[in-house]
Amino acid sequence: MLGEDGLWHMGWYLESFLDVAEDMAAAKAGGKRFAILWGLRGCPLCKRMHEVHMADQRIADYIRANFDVLHLNILGSREVTDLDGARLPEKAFAERYGVRGTPTLQFFPETAEGLAGKEPARREVARMAGLPPPPEFLAMFRYVRDKAYEQGSFEDYLKRSG
Repeated sequence: MLGEDGLWHMGWYLESFLDVAEDMAAAKAGGKRFAILWGLRGCPLCKRMHEVHMADQRIADYIRANFDVLHLNILGSREVTDLDGARLPEKAFAERYGVRGTPTLQFFPETAEGLAGKEPARREVARMAGLPPPPEFLAMFRYVRDKAYEQGSFEDYLKRSG
């Protein structure tokens, strides 16, 4: 659904105090993985993702059961606390991680342990920039949930599982 802020939302997106380490810990405690979804007011691919990909009950159910998804605005001003304690507006947080377009999904390890000392770009286990077709979209979530990134690239995963 389109929110008052102009971003597309799912009712099950994470309600958060915008502290990434806390959100990761809560996801782990709930048996889930943590991801950040970047959106933007008026983004046509964000609209498509919510009207097509997330409208597919199989995809939505899998994500909801296995992930806590924090939805942020790539140009937003809400303050986010990063893993190293830095407090930045959403826009600066996106820039810090090199997020340049929407939608972008960042996937993180199961815990925040040791991440604060790493460069932001090295804190993720996977990233989906743009919007692939629904089967590949769902496959990325499975790739992360199954920790297949420990065995190889997403492209290799698709070849093995396709």
